Amino acid sequence: MRIGELSRRTGVPTRMLRYYEEQGLLHPERADNGYRAYGDSAVRCVQQIRGLLDSGLTTEIIRAILPFLSDPGEIHLHPECLTPETAALLRGEIDRIQARIDCLARNRDALRAYLAAVQPDDVG
Repeated sequence: MRIGELSRRTGVPTRMLRYYEEQGLLHPERADNGYRAYGDSAVRCVQQIRGLLDSGLTTEIIRAILPFLSDPGEIHLHPECLTPETAALLRGEIDRIQARIDCLARNRDALRAYLAAVQPDDVG
């Protein structure tokens, strides 16, 4: 399929699909006329990339683990995938995500406290 069809089937704009290719996340074949040609498996791959990006992972981390993912909803890292470099990337990502969670929790608690102060009966 060509890039427009992949875009329609995944809901991802063609510009973003080209970006995924630039980042080494997608690897389309090239037809004789130079057009990108994607197999049916590209739909699943793009959905997986979107899910990982939506989870907050960087393209660098996705590039490192994508070849070892088996399903959009599951991450199964094979032992050969977990190099010291990949482990360091994952640890850094875990720390970054935890910092975001901590910040969000502090903000949630501050908003609850504010709401309790201005509308004591409306705290949830």
